[in-house]
Amino acid sequence: MKRHLERELNKLRKKILTLGAMVEGSTEKAISSLMRYDLKLAREVIERDHEIDHLEVEIEEDCLKILALYQPAATDLRYVVGILKMNNDLERMGDLSVNIAERATYLANQKGTELFLDFTNMWEKTRAMVKRALDALIKMDPQMAREVCAADDAVDEINREMLNLIQDHIEDNPQEVRHLIHLLLASRHLERIADLATNIAEDVVYMIEGEIIRHRTEDYTHQD
Repeated sequence: MKRHLERELNKLRKKILTLGAMVEGSTEKAISSLMRYDLKLAREVIERDHEIDHLEVEIEEDCLKILALYQPAATDLRYVVGILKMNNDLERMGDLSVNIAERATYLANQKGTELFLDFTNMWEKTRAMVKRALDALIKMDPQMAREVCAADDAVDEINREMLNLIQDHIEDNPQEVRHLIHLLLASRHLERIADLATNIAEDVVYMIEGEIIRHRTEDYTHQD
């Protein structure tokens, strides 16, 4: 029985990592479409989201089957529960990527703005968080997961800076308000993706240590 359970957990791990790679790719394309005003790339993100949804449903069904057939306990139970939560977070990342692509679709047909917003920097930091959260899962490394949680503050700060820049620019350029709102929403969607990467990292800590660290304000980079 234990050997069968281990085999099923390994399959589950491979599927969640596949989903993570699909979501990472979707988010990267969505940001690229926004920065380049690339309508074709934006549509690709929107049209292929059903593939992410399909795999998310499949993983959820696998988790429920494992719980019903093997009734795992302790570490194995936390692992399956953690995968269920990650699965949901990754699917939401995919949805947020679609939201960004939809903003890009609108902006591709509009006159641009001279306001510079550093989406490249924000995306690089967010992408690093998503990648390291998945690496922490692969390596089952709680310290790496805590570092992902600590990195979220930098993305939050960039999001606040963008909000301030956009507010100031709207005062002098009210004719651009619709355009700028779409950019502001894209920034907010990207900031939410970073939040979901934090959720995944928190779940990695829970899987390994059985400790729930969400809703804490402590320095995540230090272990006791």
